[in-house]
Amino acid sequence: MVKIAVLGYGTVGGGVVDLIHINADEIAKHLGEEVQLGYILDLRTFPNDPYESYIVSDFEKIISDQDVKIVCEALGGTEPAYSFTKRLLQQGVSVCTSNKELVANHGPELLEIASNHKCNYMFEASVGGGIPIIRPMQSSLAQEKIVSITGILNGTTNFILTKMERENSDFNVVLKEAQDLGYAELNPEADVEGHDACRKIAILSSLAYGKTVDFAEIETKGITKISQIDFEYAKQFGMTIKLLATSKMVEDKCFAAVAPCMIAKNHPLYGVNEVFNAVLVKGNMVGNTMYYGPGAGKYPTASAIVADVLDCARHLGIAVKTSWSKEKQELASNAEACSKYFVRVESGEKELVQELFGELNASCEIIADEFGFITNEVSQAQLNTYLAKLQSVRSVLRMEEA
Repeated sequence: MVKIAVLGYGTVGGGVVDLIHINADEIAKHLGEEVQLGYILDLRTFPNDPYESYIVSDFEKIISDQDVKIVCEALGGTEPAYSFTKRLLQQGVSVCTSNKELVANHGPELLEIASNHKCNYMFEASVGGGIPIIRPMQSSLAQEKIVSITGILNGTTNFILTKMERENSDFNVVLKEAQDLGYAELNPEADVEGHDACRKIAILSSLAYGKTVDFAEIETKGITKISQIDFEYAKQFGMTIKLLATSKMVEDKCFAAVAPCMIAKNHPLYGVNEVFNAVLVKGNMVGNTMYYGPGAGKYPTASAIVADVLDCARHLGIAVKTSWSKEKQELASNAEACSKYFVRVESGEKELVQELFGELNASCEIIADEFGFITNEVSQAQLNTYLAKLQSVRSVLRMEEA
């Protein structure tokens, strides 16, 4: 029998508790022994809750119980999650979490502490919710040199963009619907400005390339400026718009960015819609592999956490090696990166556009007095030089090739 505790009894913590009880037989069958819930930490009271007897408000009760071998951290944020996690790991107690903020800020430090104390810090649920992505990268793709990662890593923004495209709705209208459905917070900034996806691609990149990628250094743009007109152009070109988190190694340089991009129908991520997420991982030998599923939600996230619990239970007293060091991964300037771009300007500047960009990849006019075009491949620095000479730039989107 393996005794565990859960920190936080909100949506995710409640999902973990439910899953441990509902799937107890399946868990025992695969693990070879039972996983027993010992404590649920929360400052709130839950009268008549079916798990009321497990709830405690004092963390010391958990850390002082020598029988607790694994803890599921579902508090969110950095404190007290960081302090609690650090103390547990120093005591040799493994910790499983979905807390992307904590992992992005303190991942390598906590992994090192876990390794030194022969326990584990696992965070499968911090990136793709219910999508298995970290474990496949660390095991099934361990023989590969990962050269790029491209992902739709935020369900809220993917829901908004899908609705805008399908229903010809404006951003603010769909955002309100997402909030009413519980897909977006009252303050949606972390989602719609790309910060959530940024932390996730930083975690994946750190694991893929072995050095710490600082999320604060990743160029990040959200979806708040995407309009219905942009989708009209995308449709005309046989494309769609997705918020993509990308990182790639080009020789010894690492490029990373989060931004809304146009992608064509032949792109593997084209059909990923609604609140679903997907991650495209390219290895130098295997090529593209894709991981798809629910990127958030009570039970998908809980499922990923409990998968980590089982992994920790199989390795009690053994630190599983994770390829993420404290050494910093320097990011190359995206000004060097080359791509095709979609640009909208006033029709009066068509001649200047052709003078600057030369032969265009494609172009069309959707509304009066406006001209939309796709450039040939150009560096971001050169693009910015051209755009500075135009007076009426209304929209710029990078094209992500399949």
